[in-house]
Amino acid sequence: MASTVELASSFIEGAPPGELADVVADVQALTEGDDILPSLVPAFERYNESQLATVIISEFNKLEDNRYFDTESQTSFEVDHTTQTASAAQSSPLDSQNADLIKSLLKSLGNHAREHYSSSSYGVYPIENDSAVAILLVANRYSPNNFWNGRFRAIYTVPVSSSSTTVTGKIHVDVHYYEDGNVALNTIKTINVSVSSVSAESIISRIASAERDYQEELNRAFVGMSEGAFKGLRRQLPITRQKVEWEKVGGYRLGQDISGGKGR
Repeated sequence: MASTVELASSFIEGAPPGELADVVADVQALTEGDDILPSLVPAFERYNESQLATVIISEFNKLEDNRYFDTESQTSFEVDHTTQTASAAQSSPLDSQNADLIKSLLKSLGNHAREHYSSSSYGVYPIENDSAVAILLVANRYSPNNFWNGRFRAIYTVPVSSSSTTVTGKIHVDVHYYEDGNVALNTIKTINVSVSSVSAESIISRIASAERDYQEELNRAFVGMSEGAFKGLRRQLPITRQKVEWEKVGGYRLGQDISGGKGR
C-alpha cells in the first residue's frame, strides 16, 4: 500500500496549471495534524522542473543546492520548491562554446514568444557537453473566475555538431476546466523538423511553424469533437421541449410529465 507521502506526492505532481497552491491546501487538510510538507520537497522539485516553472526551472539549467541558472541575464538563483520563490541571485557567466548561437536563439525566441504568447517565459541552455542546446518555452493562462487554467510547454533539442540537422522535441498542452464538473486536456505532440542550417533564424522559424501546425490541428480536433462526439453526448430535450429539472426527477411520472402524454 502506498504511504501517505507517496500519495501526497502524486497529488502534488499532478496539480493542474495554476492550481498548485489549491492542491497543497487540500493535502494539508487531508493530513491535518501531520507536518508533511518537508517530506514533499522532492515532489515539488519534480513538479517545478517538469512544468518549467515560470522563472524557467528545468533539468537543463539545474545546478547544485537547489540553484538554477539563466543564460539571458547570466545569473543563477536559489529556488524554494515548496513556495515557488527564487532568491539569492548571483552572477553566472555563460560558459559555452556555443555562446553566440545561444544568444542569437534567445533573441529570436523572445521575438517569437512575444508575438504569439501573451504570458510566457523561455530559455536556451547548453547541454550534452556542448554538443547540443535545449530550447524551452512555457506560456500560462489562468482564469479561475471562469473556472479554467491552461499551460503550453515546449522543449526542443538542437544538435550543433553539423551544418544540417533535425530539431526534436515535444509540445505539452494542459488545460483544466472545472465549472460544475472536472474536465482536463493533457496532450503531448512529438516534433521532428529539419533545418537547413544551424542558425537562430532557421531554427526558430521551423519551431514556430511546428507550433502553429499543432495548434491548428488541435482546433480542427475540437471542432470535430463539438460537432460529433460531444453532440452525441448531449441529452436531447423531451417531447415537451422543456428542460428536465433533474433535482425534481424523483417526482416526475415518466409517461405524463416527461413525454407530454397522459398517465394511466
